[in-house]
Parts: sequence; C-alpha cells; structure tokens
Amino acid sequence: MSEVNSPPRLGGWTRLVTARPRLSLLAALVLTALAVFAGSGVADRMGSGGWADPAAESTYATEALEREFPASQPNLLLLVDGGRESVDSPAVAAEGRRLTERLAAEKDVTGVGSYWQTRSPALRAGDGRQALIAARIQGDEKAAAEVLERIAPDYRGAHGPVEVSLGGPVAVQHEMTTTIQEDLLRAEMIALPVTLVLLIMVFGSAVAALLPLGVGIVAILGTNAVLRGITEFADVSVFAQNLTTALGLGLAIDYALFIVRRFREELASGSEVREAVGATLRTAGRTVLFSALTVAVSLAAMLVFPQYFLRSFAYAGIAVVLLAAAAALILLPAALMLLGHRVNALDLRGLFRRRKEAAAQAATAGAPDSDETESGAGWGRIAGLVMRRAPLFAFGTIAALLLLGLPFLGVKFGTPDDRQLPATAESHVVQQQIRDGFPGSPAGGLEVFAEDTAGSPTTPAAYADYRARIAALPGVLRVDGPITADGSAYFTVQPKGEAVGAQAQRLVHELRDVPAPFETSVTGRAAVLEDSKSAIADRLPMALGIIAVVTLLLVFLLTGSVLIPIQAVVLNALSLTAMFGAVVWVFQDGNLSGLLGFTSTGDIETTLPVLMFCIAFGLSMDYGVFLLSRIKEEYDRTHDHEHSVRFGLQRTGGLITAAAVILAVVMVGIGTSRVTNTKMLGLGIALAVLMDAMVVRSLLVPSVMKLMGASTWWAPGPLRRFHRRFGLSEGGETPAQPAAQQAPAQEPDRDPMPPRDKVGA
Repeated sequence: MSEVNSPPRLGGWTRLVTARPRLSLLAALVLTALAVFAGSGVADRMGSGGWADPAAESTYATEALEREFPASQPNLLLLVDGGRESVDSPAVAAEGRRLTERLAAEKDVTGVGSYWQTRSPALRAGDGRQALIAARIQGDEKAAAEVLERIAPDYRGAHGPVEVSLGGPVAVQHEMTTTIQEDLLRAEMIALPVTLVLLIMVFGSAVAALLPLGVGIVAILGTNAVLRGITEFADVSVFAQNLTTALGLGLAIDYALFIVRRFREELASGSEVREAVGATLRTAGRTVLFSALTVAVSLAAMLVFPQYFLRSFAYAGIAVVLLAAAAALILLPAALMLLGHRVNALDLRGLFRRRKEAAAQAATAGAPDSDETESGAGWGRIAGLVMRRAPLFAFGTIAALLLLGLPFLGVKFGTPDDRQLPATAESHVVQQQIRDGFPGSPAGGLEVFAEDTAGSPTTPAAYADYRARIAALPGVLRVDGPITADGSAYFTVQPKGEAVGAQAQRLVHELRDVPAPFETSVTGRAAVLEDSKSAIADRLPMALGIIAVVTLLLVFLLTGSVLIPIQAVVLNALSLTAMFGAVVWVFQDGNLSGLLGFTSTGDIETTLPVLMFCIAFGLSMDYGVFLLSRIKEEYDRTHDHEHSVRFGLQRTGGLITAAAVILAVVMVGIGTSRVTNTKMLGLGIALAVLMDAMVVRSLLVPSVMKLMGASTWWAPGPLRRFHRRFGLSEGGETPAQPAAQQAPAQEPDRDPMPPRDKVGA
C-alpha cells in the first residue's frame, strides 16, 4: 500500500505540456493571430450550392446546355412590373426592350431574352401586368456573384413606368450567402454571452468559466484558416461556417468542462498542481482524445458523398474537432499549470447565495462547492431509481423515442430553392410571384439535351419523332423545341403538377428511357433531385459502415467490452429519432412555421438528414464516452457493476447535462437564422443533444446496463488479451487492484482518487 501514498509519476505527455506553460500559451497566441489573418475573407470564397452530384447525368446535361445553349439555362431574372399598365402598353414595352438591350450589352452576361423579344406566354404574367427578362451570368458561383453585385444597382428599382426586381438562381444564392453571414454574426453575439453566463453558473468561478470559452475561440479561428486554405483547391459551402461556430464552441466547452472539472477535483483531494494536471491528463485527457476521435470519424463519413455541401461539413467538422481537442490537451493544461488554485477565483455565484462565507471558504480551499455535491447526489439517486425499475425505464424510453420518430416515415425529399430565404427577401418575392402568376412554371421544367454521336447530323424528322414520343408520356404537360445548333439540340418539357413533385420525379426516369437515335441526357430540378437521392443511397451504407466500425473499435479500446460498443451505437441511434421526427413534423409539414418564421416547402432537402445524423451521432458519442469512461474507471477499481453505473452517472450526469445545455444554446443561436436549412440544422441538433443528455444518458443507459448486468463487460479471451495490450482507459494502464485492496462500494458520493501506482500518459 506504500505505492498508493507515493507521488504519481508524470508521463511524457504531461512533462511535455507542462514544462514551459508560458511559452506554450505565447505560441498559441501567435498562431491564433496568424489564423485570424489567414482566415479573413473566407466567407467570400465559399459557395451557397453543392447539393448536386458532379458526376451525375443531370450535371453533365446542365453544363452542356450552359456551354451550347446559354439562353436555355437563365440564372438571372428581371421581373418587370408595369403597375396599373399592361406590359403590352407602348411605354412599358419600350422600357422593357430598352432594359433587355442594356442587359445584353453587359460584360459576362449572355443568353438575354425577354417577353418583348419572344412574345412567349411563359414570360408574361397571367394578369398581363408583369413580364420577365431572362439572362445568364457566366462563370462559377463566385464569379457570377461578383457580376451580380456590379450590375444589380443599375437595374433594381424604378425605371420610368416600370419597377424592376431581381430573382433567379444567382440572386437567390447571393442573397442566401449574405443572409447566412449576417445571421452567423448575430448567432455568435447571442451565444457567446449566454454561454459565458452558463459557464459561470456551472463553475462558479469566472476564471474557470473563461477557459472553455478561450479554447472554443481558438478552435473557431483556427478552423476558419483551415477552410480558407481548402477553398484554394476545393469548393466549400458557406453553410459550413455555421458548423464551425457551433462545434467550435460546443465541443471545446465539452472538453474544457471535463478537464477543468477533473482538475478541480484533483486539487480538492490534496494533489499538488503538477500532480493534478498529470492525473487530469491520464483520466479526463484520454476521454477527450477518444471523444474527439469518435466525433471526427462521424463527420469524416460525409467525405464519401460526392456533393460538396456534405463534404464541406466534413472539412469544417474534422478541423474544428481536432483543433478543439488539441487546444484542450495542450493549451488548457498549460493555463491550469499557471493558474493552479486560482482556477477557483472570482466565485460570482457567491454574490447571490445566502451562505456567501461558506462558499468563499470552499473556493479558497479548492473544494467542490455544495452545489456540485448536491447535484452529484441527485444524479446518484436518479440512477438508483432507474436501475430499481430498469425494465420499465428501458422499454418505456425506447417506445417513447420510437413514437417521436414516427413522422419521419412520411419524409419527402426535395431540392432547396428561394423559399429557404425569409418571405421578405427580394429574390424570394420574385420567385413566388413567378410561381403564382406565370403559366407553366418557367423555372420548373425539365430539359433534354440531345447530341449526335453517329457522325451524321440528325434530321428534323428524327427530332420530330422523338418529340412526339416525349409528348405521349402521361406526365408531360407540354414540350417545347427542339432548339438546334451545331449537331446538338435541346427540348424543354413541362411536367404536370409540381416542378419537383412525385410525378415530375417519375417523369425523369421515363424521359431517360425514351428511345432515340442520338444520345440524350436529362436535367432540371427534378432530375437533380433524383440523381442526388441516388448518389446518397449508393454511398450511405459505406458511410454508416465507417461510422459503426470505427465507433465499435474505439469504444472497445476504451472499455474492453464487446457488448458496450454495440449498446453505445444502438442507443445513440435511438437518441436521434426525436430529431428526425421533429424535422418532418415541423419543417416538412409546416407545423410551427408561423412561430419559427419560415416557409414550408413540403419536403426536406436531400442531404440534410445525412448531415444531421453524422453531427448528432458524433455528439451523442461524445457524451457517451464521457459517461462510459467514468463507469469503466470505477468498475476497474471496484468490480461492482451496479455501483459503477450509479457512480458514473453521479459524477458525469450534471457535467453532461451542463455541456448539453450549453451546446443547445449555441445551436439554438444558429437556429435563429432566417435561412430555413440553417434553422432546421440548429434547432434539430439542439433537440437531439438535449434528448441524448437528459433522456438517453439519464434513463436508457443505466436501465439497459442494469438489465445486462455483469455480462456488460464480457469479451472473448483473445479480445481481452488484445485490450490489455493495446486498449486505453481513463483509469490508466495497470490492472485493477485485488479485491482485498478495493475501496468499499457503499460510498457513491465520494470521488476516490485514481490509484497512485498508475503511470502517466
């Protein structure tokens, strides 16, 4: 027993990060300043699209039409409103022609056409008071946005007898990018002060509360610099900035909470500062490392998908997770070395307590205050109640979660459009007026690109025969064309019903099956949607397989059990059912749309469920690792299964709940966005995080572990030997003490120190 009372030996990692703490913090300050410089202007280099599969048939057809027939793919629409005058009146018609000629003369603008040139009924509103000028701005998203910014002020507003408003895909994308940037700044202004207040409530000490916030800011600024570098060789979605802010604050706060809390416990037990840092890194530090790896793997799975919208979140997520973990494991220990017992300074909660003197004395001694003790006892009582009624809580919770997820069975997928924007946004107003007032949904048709491959030009008779076959399809309302040029042609097909409805989606496959004497490819919103769904369905098993296999391996390395990793994956997936059900009930079906301020499109963008699953699953594993690591540490010490589960929830329940509430606040801040997809992402993840922390970790995990009993820790002999050699756990590397030396299990409210004979990392 003499070793138990001897000072712990410091591991190499502990010596490395605590040797020169001032130098470490100075280097971090310099690197952060460089990151601010390197990441400046990153939003201006991001795109607002990325939902299409770049290798799909629809993408090929779109690019071919842009190249051969730019007028067929207008991305800028000028809505010309004659007020009380008809668009055919001499004054309005003259102004319409003048605007058309002026737009055609603009640099980088091509394919300009208008109602006054073509007399096409599709370009004239049903009431005769509005008409359209259509054009294509050349270049990629960034180049087109720059052209729009240059020319928009010259066209928007009053021109003689008419009023002009701007719409079309390029206007929608530009307005969406601007709105997201403004909303992100507002979300940060909301989240940062609220987060600081919550951290002060959790820690009591203002000094301790500032540490997690500092780690988060370092992670966010560093990720912006990483994304700025990635934009040099890959497309990155502007939506990824929201994830950077949310995970940068959320995970950094999670990791710092766990480390600072454990450091304060070690100080309270009488350890010297350096010993406390070493013990914290051996225990909580390893948990942070495992947690970061599991979250990073969940986010990395999005790299298997071809859409750059999803890949962008993988870039941002992996960077921010690794940077948050690095800051928590390098910079935070250095700061704790310098602060020592002063980490408990400035106990602001003492201002609002009746027992101020007792609280001040506790802070001075470095002891956990009474709030933490009472909270831990409360979680211990909850764990005891749940395990006494384990079947009721297990099956009741599972049934409730499945019931909440039922609305997702009616999910309908669609493509994002202008209705993502606020109802007052100019491009949304223009597109809505086109939908409501113009015949045939001018922007909602399908295009069929035809090109000669046999070496001889296609005859007009062959085109006419093909057009007749298309017109005979049951879902076709009207066929226009062909428009021919240099061995290629295109047809415009107006589907019956909604532009991306079920009938239009079936029509895509029917068009692709129509025989033709030339090569054909189909594009349009419904075609892009079908190709996107196909790309996701093809790669989803691989993504889920990567997440499952790596998660199972990491949790096994942490626990040494075969059953706990399986339990963790299944229960984490169950925790997401409420999120998916709520997404459909609220955002697809439109419930609460007035309260939340969005326009329901009747569907969910195809990539969002994948994105939300990867993020929410990773965060669920984050909290799962925190809980399981503490249970494992206590089980190694006592080999008392039920006590270990109760002890783990007692010691981490309050911490996990606090971290979840803080992350939910950040996500709700993101959810205040005026862009519907961002609102859905923020509010959905917030719900998933709270359900996981307050329902799954508090009720489902302890009840299931009680039902499984000691078999929870089972593993076959070869795997046990593998874990003894390669596994890592929060308690250290050495085997558990013999039963005769184990501490009694009857005192769940004590936080025993880790055995002193366990060496450092």
